[in-house]
Amino acid sequence: MWRLSVAPMMGWTDRHCRYFHRLLTRHTLLYTEMVTTGALIHGNAAQHLFFNDEEHPVALQLGGSEPADLAVCAKLGQDRGYDEINLNCGCPSERVLRGAFGACLMGEAALVRDCVKAMVDVVDVPVTVKHRIGIDKVESYDFVRDFVGTVAEGGCQVFLVHARNAWLKGLSPKENREIPPLRYELAYRLKQDFPGLTISVNGGITTDDQIATHLEHVDGAMIGREAYHNPWLMAGWDERFYGDASRPVPTREAVELAMIDYMERAHAEDGVNWYSIASHMLGLRHGLHGARKWRQVWSDHRLKPLPPREVWAMAQAHVGAPRDETPFEPSVSTH
Repeated sequence: MWRLSVAPMMGWTDRHCRYFHRLLTRHTLLYTEMVTTGALIHGNAAQHLFFNDEEHPVALQLGGSEPADLAVCAKLGQDRGYDEINLNCGCPSERVLRGAFGACLMGEAALVRDCVKAMVDVVDVPVTVKHRIGIDKVESYDFVRDFVGTVAEGGCQVFLVHARNAWLKGLSPKENREIPPLRYELAYRLKQDFPGLTISVNGGITTDDQIATHLEHVDGAMIGREAYHNPWLMAGWDERFYGDASRPVPTREAVELAMIDYMERAHAEDGVNWYSIASHMLGLRHGLHGARKWRQVWSDHRLKPLPPREVWAMAQAHVGAPRDETPFEPSVSTH
């Protein structure tokens, strides 16, 4: 299940984004944005946990550090139907530092082990951990090796390794995604030292060839920002990486039309405006003629009152290629 996945990204990988990604790939594992235990226990859990059934396989990422609270939230996630519960041990933002979770938990491996065990004891779906290779200037392989070894004692069998250190002081979250150097070889060594565990590597992956190279060393590759900004990258993954050629790669216009159907459905069911959905598909025509003007139409807040099909017609005026009206049968239902 972890051969390919799209990383949890705050503000980006909401249910509308995941629905869009599922139109491009049947098999790739999709992750939610991080949801804190406090939001689920003290807030509107049903709203935070809602997802479209078509999104499977889909994993819930939790943020927290209290074993009992995480157990409650893991059970809520399983009951809602998520295929996996993931614990965030990689986010370096000040918000998670104040909440005593995220990357700072890498310094408390025994606590993470206890958190994992508490969740494993109450759910049947896999409990996984996403983490960095180190924190601050601790760059020794021994640190991440011991972290993984300790956490595995709690029942975690799957580790999603962002192959950079997290600098907890002095860098913004954006800088933490770019400045600490990538050291994929540490993720590779984890697989060598823990052959019975599933190891997926994350960080800086932008091409299919890079994915293929990583899969020679580890069990999976997790793609983040590139999947969001250049989503068409995913269109060929089912055939290349899963050996599934049962569905031809759809055209971009076919995917766009399927999203129009989804916008209409979301508005009818939940009153969602198409504008908040369209923001996730702005990379669909990345690199193509007319893409910039096409994006401008779909991101024009002045068009919010219009029905999405009217906006689509306006956007199509800037698309250089002839329209392809071939019916599209997406991997998800639009009903």
